[in-house]
Amino acid sequence: MSKPAKSQWNFGELFPTEQTRRVLSVSELTTQVKRLLEKQIGSVWVSGEISNFRLQGSSGHIYFTLKDAGAQLACVLFRQEKVPHRDLMQDGQKVLLQGEITVYEARGQYQMLVRAVELQGVGALQLKFEQLKQKLAAEGLFAVERKRPLLRFPQRIGLVTSATGAAIRDVLHVIQRRNPGLEIVLVPSRVQGDGAAREIAEAIRLLNELNQSEIQNQKSRMDLILVTRGGGSLEDLWAFNEEAVARAIFESELPVVSAIGHEIDFTIADFVADLRAATPSAAAELITEGVFASREFVAGAAETMSFYARRGLEQAQEDFENTAQRLVRVHPERWLAEQAQRLDDLHDALLRCAKQGTREQRVAWQNLTARLKLVRPGQALKQQREHLQLHTRRLQELGKTQLREVKSRFGALESRLRLLGPEQVLARGYSITTDAASGEILRDAKKVKPGQRLRTRLKTGEVRSTVE
Repeated sequence: MSKPAKSQWNFGELFPTEQTRRVLSVSELTTQVKRLLEKQIGSVWVSGEISNFRLQGSSGHIYFTLKDAGAQLACVLFRQEKVPHRDLMQDGQKVLLQGEITVYEARGQYQMLVRAVELQGVGALQLKFEQLKQKLAAEGLFAVERKRPLLRFPQRIGLVTSATGAAIRDVLHVIQRRNPGLEIVLVPSRVQGDGAAREIAEAIRLLNELNQSEIQNQKSRMDLILVTRGGGSLEDLWAFNEEAVARAIFESELPVVSAIGHEIDFTIADFVADLRAATPSAAAELITEGVFASREFVAGAAETMSFYARRGLEQAQEDFENTAQRLVRVHPERWLAEQAQRLDDLHDALLRCAKQGTREQRVAWQNLTARLKLVRPGQALKQQREHLQLHTRRLQELGKTQLREVKSRFGALESRLRLLGPEQVLARGYSITTDAASGEILRDAKKVKPGQRLRTRLKTGEVRSTVE
């Protein structure tokens, strides 16, 4: 917050310290999201239908999408995961998957790394379950529009379950903790085995009849019926998949809450009931949610009011500080300071431009001077004259050299010719005799005829003779 002004020209601190902020990269943010998902969710069970099934030929990994009516989830089943039913997976197959939720950082996409696969719709019981489900759905027993809302503050409920099972203990424990004043009317029945379905259906009808009689007697009526049991196998829970139980729930005038088995267990009774809870404890929490939430609301009202009061004050303080900062930003003194700073920047820029222009003009002048020196006529003629004189000297030297070489070769040839000439032979005391008439050189005495005139050449002079 800026300091208060002491005079009309002292406007307080102009440049308050800026708040620091942390900026994340996309990779850092994605890594944090991945860690958060893996820590908060971890390993889960998810059910749905397979679509976009793709077996990667090179790696052997399986990529597919698990979807239901409202959403979809990308899934990966790696080749090294040894899970049963792997070869039976295909598009349209309903499955129950177990795995870890994580983020594929390269795409920023959250996905499930599958560790276990359980196919749904396999077996005689499952087939019977699907057939009955389709039949009752066609008759409208599962219609959403017929499901009735529960009272927010129920005072009296009916309970159908085993009197010795774990489910009743869980329900009573939760109700005692959250709404001890809730009245419970228990109709015990078997929850598995032969005849269990008939007993459950009769218990639901009995509670409805009891409710009607009490209404007629102007006594307090029941607000809903809870049908529940603990977890078990498909065979253990089969009583709640019988048509008799489904019909009894459908015909009940009181809203029915079903809580059969664990969270992953679904029965026909769950589909027909007005509300389905994941477990018996969860059902008790849903029934007592209104009273429990009201108690918590009243208990935490003072703290909530204090919280909103502090939040209002903090918001007002933040608005005040924001307004003060905006006033600082539009303050006349700050505007004048910014204009003075801008003037200094423009002055410095002008000086830089002037110096830069001077340097550029000086460089241009130097370049033009150098180019002028290179193209002056006198300098060019001088250079050409020097080149001419140089070439003349080279030509003269080359002519003299060639003339000397020709003279040398001529002298050598002359000496060789002289050595081979007849004069040299005659000088050594030899003579050459020829026919005086034809001039033919005589080499054989047998070819000479008597009376033939001869001419003999000596070194000096010649002798003429006649053959005898």
